[in-house]
Amino acid sequence: MGGLPMDPIMLSSVLNTKLRDQYKDFDQLCDDLQLNKEEILDKLKAVGFEYMPEINQFR
Repeated sequence: MGGLPMDPIMLSSVLNTKLRDQYKDFDQLCDDLQLNKEEILDKLKAVGFEYMPEINQFR
């Protein structure tokens, strides 16, 4: 996954930081970093995280 951590907890932390500091939404982040959006969503959903567009974060 493009140098991102494999651990879902660490992954959510890194993505939330990037979303807060660099990207207006998750789609833009995935496009820019050439990430598989569905793979990330599935990985994070498996441990209880969902992307919340209204706050631009995974919770």
